[in-house]
Amino acid sequence: MDNLELEFEQVVKRHKSTIYTVCYMFSNDAVEVADLFQDVLINMWNGFAKFRGDSDIKTWIWRVSLNTCITAERKKRKHVQAEPLSMEINLFEDSDDDTRQIRILRERINRLGYFDRAIVLLWLENMSYEEIGDIVGVSAKNISVRLVRIREKLRKMSNE
Repeated sequence: MDNLELEFEQVVKRHKSTIYTVCYMFSNDAVEVADLFQDVLINMWNGFAKFRGDSDIKTWIWRVSLNTCITAERKKRKHVQAEPLSMEINLFEDSDDDTRQIRILRERINRLGYFDRAIVLLWLENMSYEEIGDIVGVSAKNISVRLVRIREKLRKMSNE
């Protein structure tokens, strides 16, 4: 194993929770999350030797992870027109108020566009507006404005 491979392995070990966080934001299905995780690793490996360190490694990982998941989501929506199966009852659904509120919020966030969904995910990770801006490629002021608009969209969804 050469130095580049060892360094890559260490980076993945340190930041795998970040990668999984992004993958879980784009899918509930464990198999699909594993596929997304693998795709992110492939894309990271393909760009790892070219990473110059102009930004923090964590910023680069967020960016690669988000771009990979957004690309996969676009491809999936283009090609698959699946009809979801519905059941009258879900025996595995937790019915307490906190779980319902989290599920409702997740459903609303998933109705946002890719860019807004990425901003919400990064904001929920307690990142500063500057860090979010670095990852998604816009100014901190733009992040502030977008978050106000996103909150308004989510509020409107609660009135539907």
